[in-house]
Amino acid sequence: ALLNAREREGAPSFWLLPIMTVWANLHGTFAFGLALAAALGLEAAIASGWRRAVLASWGVFLAASLIAALLTPQGLNGLLFPLQLLAMPGLASVGEWKPTDLSHLSPFLVALLAAFYFLALGRIRIAPLRAALIAALVYLGLSHVRHQMLFGPVAPLLAASAVGAAWPPRAPDDLKRSWPVFAAALVAMLAARLVWPAMRGEDRVSPMAALAHVPGDLRTRPVLNAYDYGGYLIFRGVKVFIDGRTDMYPADFLKNNDRLDLGDQAAIRATLARYKIAWTILPAHSRAAQAMDRLEGWRRFYGDANAVVHVRD
Repeated sequence: ALLNAREREGAPSFWLLPIMTVWANLHGTFAFGLALAAALGLEAAIASGWRRAVLASWGVFLAASLIAALLTPQGLNGLLFPLQLLAMPGLASVGEWKPTDLSHLSPFLVALLAAFYFLALGRIRIAPLRAALIAALVYLGLSHVRHQMLFGPVAPLLAASAVGAAWPPRAPDDLKRSWPVFAAALVAMLAARLVWPAMRGEDRVSPMAALAHVPGDLRTRPVLNAYDYGGYLIFRGVKVFIDGRTDMYPADFLKNNDRLDLGDQAAIRATLARYKIAWTILPAHSRAAQAMDRLEGWRRFYGDANAVVHVRD
């Protein structure tokens, strides 16, 4: 909607403000929406020669968007939350916040290589501000794995007008004739998903077999679990030790969890005693699981290629 407003050289619709409020109450990426609106507002001001009407329309929308983002239970703290999250000391140890690994092929790497190829052809001319935004998205995607999800949908939209100018449709009616094809493809994909629904299976974040072997009464007692298992365990009704909501845990707690992941025997003993842990569920080949194998007073209750469960003797 913001890009459409720029394409028609108008101001964004105020109907977007309720969306900003909902977004701010659901996920910290609302801050990127504010930043994108500010950047496109600056682009509009520059393109108009700093006309007062353009400055006023985008300025009012940005001010209203900030107010809409403040309408959360946390108020100003909620608005500052994304910046506070990036400053958390234990963030780099969390998988989704680690830098992107370019040593193996991935959709993000394929997208980058494709972008470099088309840019090297010399036909695409992206406006400087949009090029800076795309570069910022690339930087975020390289810095943190989770930000690849921002790069995926937003970067192509920012480059769409430049790509369209470089390769315009052969005839005005080409796009109209393409809609039935796109609609048929969408219907086919939806039908395929209904016929072959996605089934959750055993994977690195879903220790299904290991949890299935844990007796019901034991599941209700305190557990020491791997960070990546938190979501699945919550889904199955287990009160977890830690899960993916990193911002909810104090820095000292996260640092201690890093020591647990490294198999620090002293940290493991202290944590088991402090939280009265009755069982553990950890990745099979992790240092923490190996440390539990050597810990006196504990035994391996179940193990497979994915996860292991330890209980007290």
